[in-house]
Amino acid sequence: MSATPAEFDQWGRPFGVLRISLTARCNLACSYCCPDVKDPPGLLDLDQQLRLIRVACGLGLQTLRLTGGEPLLSNRLLPLLEALAAGRADAADPLARLRDVALTTNGVLLTLEKALALRAAGLDRITVSLDALEGEVVAKMAGLRGGTRAGEQLVEQVLGGLTAARDAGFDPACGGLKLNAVMRRGLNDAQLLPLAQLARDRGVELRLIEYMDVGNRNGWAPDQVISAEEMIQSIDARWPLQSMPRRAGATARQWRYVDGRGCIGVIASITEPFCGDCNRLRVTADGQAYTCLFASEGTDLRPFLQSEEALEAVLRGLWRQRRDRYSEERQGITASARHAEMAYLGG
Repeated sequence: MSATPAEFDQWGRPFGVLRISLTARCNLACSYCCPDVKDPPGLLDLDQQLRLIRVACGLGLQTLRLTGGEPLLSNRLLPLLEALAAGRADAADPLARLRDVALTTNGVLLTLEKALALRAAGLDRITVSLDALEGEVVAKMAGLRGGTRAGEQLVEQVLGGLTAARDAGFDPACGGLKLNAVMRRGLNDAQLLPLAQLARDRGVELRLIEYMDVGNRNGWAPDQVISAEEMIQSIDARWPLQSMPRRAGATARQWRYVDGRGCIGVIASITEPFCGDCNRLRVTADGQAYTCLFASEGTDLRPFLQSEEALEAVLRGLWRQRRDRYSEERQGITASARHAEMAYLGG
């Protein structure tokens, strides 16, 4: 495999981030994601995952994010992290070019024992998802059947996961621990300030995500979107904010609290698209590569995973041909266009 600088797509965007879904399954049933009950056949094995990541490193990969479904349900997670750590420690291995390995989880299974194991296996960062603090709202957002009490129990579990991650050494002050929340009008509007208060109290960055039209199952409509501007105005009215420069390739625009108690980020792919410097490739648990979160079709990598040379050629060609700008062009695309499901792509 040749060691080359970052590949660039048709709009001059470099390849820099790979998101690999380890499973399409989840222990929650959030309406904006609509996960599957079971995984598709033909999941990538450890050797295939490592070959994919290693080849991607030769094409410019610097950040790897492991997602789902819920990745803590996957028995592939720890072995993959351990193998990555070994490669990152070897200067001759392309894996040594990885600067950051991160995980996105709903936090339900994130015990202290699990968090310590992840840290010991070389994981750099964890992002935990929590869309509300009020039990009834949580139950609706997460698709729980047990109503308010089930929602309250879920909040307890997720907050316990946040504590476990911090106790295991994932430092929120260094970006090692963040909190995600998808905001949907008519469901969790009133949870915005309580979530911000929680993040301030715990010293973690809160990332607010506009409700997106990913997939075909979630019944998305434009009037369900709470815009980034509206969210920022609401928080700023309670705790004054100051904008921060946006980093190239970053998904979130960031603001810091004027009183010095941390910062927040907003991912606004609906109202403020950031396609112009998107540097992400997504690969599903069964090896389908997508060059955009809103893509309708992927490229099956499995026929090429036995050869680093063949895989490199496919990935290089895929990225060089990439022209995706769905969020910026959304208004001109027919409403009937189908997208891959969020549960497969991991966000």
